[in-house]
Amino acid sequence: MIARIDGQLEGISDGAALVRAGAIVYEVLVPAYDQMRLAASIGEAISLHTLHYLEGQGQGSSFWPRLIGFATPEERTFFELFTTVKGIGNRKALRALQLPVATVAEAIANRDIATLQSLPEIGKKTAESIVLELKDKASRFLGASMMAEAKPMDPKVGRLRTDAIAVLIQLGESRPVALNLVERVLTADPTILSADEVVTAAFRLKDLG
Repeated sequence: MIARIDGQLEGISDGAALVRAGAIVYEVLVPAYDQMRLAASIGEAISLHTLHYLEGQGQGSSFWPRLIGFATPEERTFFELFTTVKGIGNRKALRALQLPVATVAEAIANRDIATLQSLPEIGKKTAESIVLELKDKASRFLGASMMAEAKPMDPKVGRLRTDAIAVLIQLGESRPVALNLVERVLTADPTILSADEVVTAAFRLKDLG
């Protein structure tokens, strides 16, 4: 069982990070919400807490070992919990989790079906199943959201978020997608000062897949 990899990030594309640990380069699948952070860390030393599993190939006739990497053990634990919901496998969860873990956990705890439906590949029935099955288990992952709520939001940040979302919608993005992209950009880089910078980073993030 490979529980953690410490090494140099050589690159990231198509939802997978290449991490060199000694003479070996590992391909590590990463959730959508973490791809922008990692893209800004290419060439640097990183640590990923990993989930090691076998993925069926050729209608289950063979199996390939896969690694999924997370920034913290808590994020890995949430992912394992999320994939206990019927119909959500590892690959689907990787694509669906475009918002930070604390944000998704908060939506589950608050029975916020709309936010969960805004996640890729999560329809209404699946969102309802997530709430039904995980609403009593998600509270332990709310720490980051609760700390954020304890501090009043800077009005400039609120305006920046609102303006960036409006621009993305004008450029053809749906409101849920715009919300997801802006949230991910501002989480990854809270130092951004203009809506134009947020929009540029959002499209760069979208291009990463």
